[in-house]
Amino acid sequence: MSRIGIQPVPIPAGVNLEVKAGQVRVKGPKGELAREFPPVVAIKKDGDNIVVEKVGESLWAQAMYGTTRALVNNMVTGVSEGWTKTLEVHGVGYRAELEGKKLVMHLGFSHTVEVEPPEHIEFDVDTRAGTIKVQGIDKEVVGQVAAEIRAWRPPEPYKGKGIRYQGEYVRRKAGKAGKAI
Repeated sequence: MSRIGIQPVPIPAGVNLEVKAGQVRVKGPKGELAREFPPVVAIKKDGDNIVVEKVGESLWAQAMYGTTRALVNNMVTGVSEGWTKTLEVHGVGYRAELEGKKLVMHLGFSHTVEVEPPEHIEFDVDTRAGTIKVQGIDKEVVGQVAAEIRAWRPPEPYKGKGIRYQGEYVRRKAGKAGKAI
């Protein structure tokens, strides 16, 4: 039995939830999310909580039980509080700035890298600290956009230059030791 799936998901004040035939629609102060779930799990509203139950005892039902509960919890958290991923830009000459809603990065290429935010995603750049915040209501999309930004210049192990997640540890390597005489 899943230790995650058995826990009910609390619904905060200001969040409305509709469950219809395997589809969950969540509305909150930050926006609205909808997602369809497989028929091997049943999602029920129980007062101020959401309860996920297995339908049958198949391995697929067991696998989707905890996953469904986690996805519903992420939807509720997203529309009530939102999700944020913070990236750090390290390196001489590496910087990021906003032009309107578009993120423009100078990463040592012969050209600038421009990233248009997808729907419901916002960028917040602190040029002094060298940080980029990716904010949105869908945890999956926020993580994907942050990963795509990081992929432009992942941190390299010799000088540590590049874009990394906040708090990410980059293992450093020693450079050349020099030629022995």
